Amino acid sequence: MPSKPIDNAKLDRIVAEARRTAEQRELGYRERALKMYPWVCGRCAREFTRANLQELTVHHRNHDHDFNPPDGSNWELLCVYCHDNEHARYIDHVRGGVVAVDDAPPATGNPFADLKAMLERGRK
Repeated sequence: MPSKPIDNAKLDRIVAEARRTAEQRELGYRERALKMYPWVCGRCAREFTRANLQELTVHHRNHDHDFNPPDGSNWELLCVYCHDNEHARYIDHVRGGVVAVDDAPPATGNPFADLKAMLERGRK
């Protein structure tokens, strides 16, 4: 069975695109923060390696994701758990510790609507 000839031009395009994509990612604040700070959660001090680095997030201290100074002064690295906790604390602070249940739409479905009929079918 003859093999297909290697399309070097196509391979070159793929490699060039991968390099461009990597360079663009490097310009993002996450990559900059990961180069700037040690891979340790700023709250719980959990250490990270390349194997679990996806669990380390960049938290914006002032909660403004558009404010990304080059010195990284608005960033801190937090694990996903501490990051979620920080945002929950911020929401509680903004709302005065009150969860806005009144803002939620009322439930319209009844999960037990057809329960009796399902039980009857199960007995037969």
